[in-house]
Amino acid sequence: MSQCLNPVCLQRNPPKTILCQSCGSQIVLKERYRAIRILGEGGFGRTFLAVDEQRLDTHCVIKQFLPQQSGSAALKKATELFEQEAFRLNDLGKHPHIPDLLAFFPQEGRLYLIQEFIEGQNLLNELRQKGKISEFEVKKILIELLHILQFVHNNKVIHRDIKPENIIKHSQTGALFLIDFGVSKEVGNNVLTKLGTVTGTPGYAPPEQFRGIVYPNSDLYSLAVTCIRLLTGYFQKPDGTDLLFDLTIMQWIWKKYIFVNHDLEIILDKMLQDLPSNRFQSATEILSVLQPQQLSPITISPNHSRQVTTTIVSPKQPIVFRDNLGNNLFLEMVGIPGGTFSMGSPEGEGYKNEKPQHNVTISPFYIGKYPITQAQWQKIASLPKINIDLNPKPSYFQGANLPVEKISWLDAQEFCARLGEHTGKMYRLPSESEWEYACRAKTTTPFYFGETINTDVVNHNNKYKQTTDVGGFPPNNFDLYNMHGNVWEWCEDAWHKDYTNAPNDGSVWTGNDNKRILRGGSWLQESGNCRCAYRHYIVAGGSNYGSGLRVACSSA
Repeated sequence: MSQCLNPVCLQRNPPKTILCQSCGSQIVLKERYRAIRILGEGGFGRTFLAVDEQRLDTHCVIKQFLPQQSGSAALKKATELFEQEAFRLNDLGKHPHIPDLLAFFPQEGRLYLIQEFIEGQNLLNELRQKGKISEFEVKKILIELLHILQFVHNNKVIHRDIKPENIIKHSQTGALFLIDFGVSKEVGNNVLTKLGTVTGTPGYAPPEQFRGIVYPNSDLYSLAVTCIRLLTGYFQKPDGTDLLFDLTIMQWIWKKYIFVNHDLEIILDKMLQDLPSNRFQSATEILSVLQPQQLSPITISPNHSRQVTTTIVSPKQPIVFRDNLGNNLFLEMVGIPGGTFSMGSPEGEGYKNEKPQHNVTISPFYIGKYPITQAQWQKIASLPKINIDLNPKPSYFQGANLPVEKISWLDAQEFCARLGEHTGKMYRLPSESEWEYACRAKTTTPFYFGETINTDVVNHNNKYKQTTDVGGFPPNNFDLYNMHGNVWEWCEDAWHKDYTNAPNDGSVWTGNDNKRILRGGSWLQESGNCRCAYRHYIVAGGSNYGSGLRVACSSA
């Protein structure tokens, strides 16, 4: 369908309509942007889902300025704020977790802003659907948003409206995106900025913001409020009352309703200080405190019951690039720094085929942040055949954000070839040594969490009876998810019975054997089979309910 943009009409028209059949208004903006349906509306106007007809009907977002304010001063301010979003996005430049600005222009007497479309829902809607968000997930949200704000503040911009509604979670990858820079402000050399009007959202904005003053750590205050609301599920009511804030003493009392790790409690309390001088001064400062974080002791299998402390180090901001596969479906790739590591298992650990342990030097490369999802597989499988046919829906367990499984090594080769043809990059499977290096992420223990694992941090041992959505468990130090469990991941190498004469430069170890390497374990495997060093194989044309893949490439 084609959506009329005339505010007094909004007629739905047949596809490819040029002029609205009801009011005669232009349907297509700038002869390329066609609205499909209304996504939402607010005080400044409406937002439409649209397609860019000059980019193979790629989805995008049309923001139409349609202020409800009356009076010349209010209308002028509203216009400034709408225009400001375009200016700030342009000033910021590209960031993988801020939707790109595509265009900004007037047409038929109205202003329009065109942005990249992020398929997903905001955190407020997710909270309403699923209930309170766990401490672990909120910590992940905090870290991801701090990295985004680090970029925003380094570019001399203050967002001024951090809240769950302005954070979108991508439906396929789970990645977070910060949106709505309409009230953001560029700051000068003195950091302090005086505003003509109060902006932001009550219940999130810090005290100084209501006096027309903001600092970078004003955003950090709002981010902390966002975290405690996601943890508790409590929000400020329309009458101004708030279970999390005691107006009689003017203090946050969120800890009355939720218990969290003491370290996280200290961080959130400092972010919530009334006086800006008492808060963390930057996102970078908070991230330095968040690394490392300790989890509680955990116990693994009844046969090998012991308690260990698992350390999760919050990853430093990695080098990431995203390839748009079409229809706003993205493939995220993480840059892995080069280095030397000990591949295989030491004496007293593992199996004979994991020995001898030997040093391997790896050159920098890129690898998928997540295993390939079923949505990504289906998209690439729909592209023209290169060598063999691909089943677009091969998986036993169905779900767009579940990892694809039941694919063979030959299927994986065809997928990489089609992906490379589509993107212009040389996608491939990782070598076995690249995979283990990426999995270990500078650690030397059997798992990147430590000596052992449990089902709270890895999908394994048939705990969940199937595969689970990618990104649902903690990442390693390279910010890679699901390297242990969920699905086996194909490597490029042929099977060899041990590491005698194995290459030491990270290259693929070829051979005449038709068997190919799988790594990482799966949802069905016991913990020992999910270790960093554990090796498995099946024939190149074979597959099972746990055989998936994660792609690599040598350059962006």
